[in-house]
Amino acid sequence: MRQERLIQLSPSSLSLYLECPKCFWLYKEKGIHRPKQTFALQNNFDAILKKYFDKFREMNKIPPELNGKIEGELFKNQELLNKWRNALNPALIYKHPEYNFMLVGGIDDCLFDGEYYIPIDFKTTGSNNFHFNSERYYQHQLDIYNFLLESNGYKTKKIAYLVYYKPEEVIANGVIQFQIAVKKMGTSDERAKKLFEEGIKTLQGPAPKSHSECQYCSWGNENI
Repeated sequence: MRQERLIQLSPSSLSLYLECPKCFWLYKEKGIHRPKQTFALQNNFDAILKKYFDKFREMNKIPPELNGKIEGELFKNQELLNKWRNALNPALIYKHPEYNFMLVGGIDDCLFDGEYYIPIDFKTTGSNNFHFNSERYYQHQLDIYNFLLESNGYKTKKIAYLVYYKPEEVIANGVIQFQIAVKKMGTSDERAKKLFEEGIKTLQGPAPKSHSECQYCSWGNENI
């Protein structure tokens, strides 16, 4: 008998669920995407930040802007971290014990403190208020990262860090100067599991109603 394919849910797809359950259902069940937005610059900057942090990892140091603002040190196992970063071929996986679903995620970086692992997530922003709605928008993402680490045998402190980089000005030779802020956030495995279960339940049922504030999904009503 052919084994049924596992359906992957991730922080990004569950972000879509939180924004609009119908858009989430259309995406996962029908392959109907929202109009794509361009995040090339942000994705490139994430890659640059990872290389920047990797250079300090090689020197057994942390970037100076994080001194006194974080617990632990940069996780030293570069090979394993690279696997954890890979969202397309994920190494951090949780398979649901009953249903044909798995939760996956790729982290930006990780700290190590004694025997505990602490995820770091990079954020670029143009807002003057670094922490504006950060819990609302990113809490579930950090919950999932810690839950995945725990599910794969890595102890966590139930905390994670958001590291914000906000471009301030261009100085000599085209160098961009950034303002940096670090926010420590508590996490919950229970919230991560609950959100995962909600996403599964939504996909096992009929198409949800259009969200009253969603500008994308109402157009699909005639065909769903």
